[in-house]
Amino acid sequence: MVEDLVIAGVAALSAGAVYVMAAAKVVKQYERGVVFRLGRLRRQVRSPGFTMIVPIVDRLRKVNMQIVTMPVPAQDGITRDNVTVRVDAVIYFKVVDASDAVVQVEDYRFAVSQMAQTSLRSIIGKSDLDDLLSNREKLNQGLELMIDSPAMGWGVQIDRVEIKDVSLPEAMKRSMARQAEADRERRARVINADAELQASKKLAEAAGEMSKQPAALQLRLLQTVVAVAAEKNSTLVLPFPVELLRFLERAQQPGPDQSADRRASGHPAPPEVASGEQPELRAAEQPSIESAGSDGQPSIESVPSEGTVPSEGTVPSEGTVPSEGTAAPDGTAEPPGSVDPAAAPPRSTAPTPDPPPVQQLPLPPAA
Repeated sequence: MVEDLVIAGVAALSAGAVYVMAAAKVVKQYERGVVFRLGRLRRQVRSPGFTMIVPIVDRLRKVNMQIVTMPVPAQDGITRDNVTVRVDAVIYFKVVDASDAVVQVEDYRFAVSQMAQTSLRSIIGKSDLDDLLSNREKLNQGLELMIDSPAMGWGVQIDRVEIKDVSLPEAMKRSMARQAEADRERRARVINADAELQASKKLAEAAGEMSKQPAALQLRLLQTVVAVAAEKNSTLVLPFPVELLRFLERAQQPGPDQSADRRASGHPAPPEVASGEQPELRAAEQPSIESAGSDGQPSIESVPSEGTVPSEGTVPSEGTVPSEGTAAPDGTAEPPGSVDPAAAPPRSTAPTPDPPPVQQLPLPPAA
């Protein structure tokens, strides 16, 4: 009898333990429990912690209340300006009503994913390519509203939708690159033209200041040469300005004071050189046709210019010294530099005598 009671007690305890183990449930902090009793929904949602249900009669289903991050597969579409693009996105959502998420939709994750893909293709067709590339905030808000409207009936709240990447065809990428390059080149040319305009104004002012002092231009040229010659491995081409030649030509021409001093010391004044005339090209004797000879042929007169030295074979006038390498009066040639200073007559301070009379030389008869 006692043994039967012990066995019955042990069996009752075992059945109780099995019942407790079957009825006891633990709901985590980020979950909510939805109970179905005999297939009917119990409106009371079990909160996190330890809870009990009726075994065999009740069935507990746990719903995750955390924010879910779901990538939206890339969708191919054509924009409003007829450009083929491939866009992918990411969606963030969470369950706000556990009962609706279980009862109203079979699989709320799959439903949200399909709705996101459909809304993404729709937003691609309504937008331009420039909006997809630069105005994504507005598109994200529109996409969020399109997905959130049906999801509210499923007990799901769309927290955020972001367009992640926009893939363009290679031909479109090259076209956009050329467009961007052309725009940058246009802006660069405008900036360069503005810089040239400002530089030209400053150069004009500098040229006006330098024109007042011709030496300033030469100093500027020398500064440029020094700056270029700083690199020892460069070839320097130095232009010779015409202004410098004119400056040297004016420096060689004697002034009125120098001409008076030369006349006072007995030295004849050098012949005047006209502007643009080469002094070395002037002849010592200028032939001129004076009159016709006895045979009807014109005769040539030899007129020595003032300050010239008589040529070889001619008798120098009084007060002149034979040039180097000319013949002496006795017919012997004197080498250059062999003139005896003592034998030379003293220079007179008197003015230069008049030239000898012109001799007429008859021309040979024509052949």
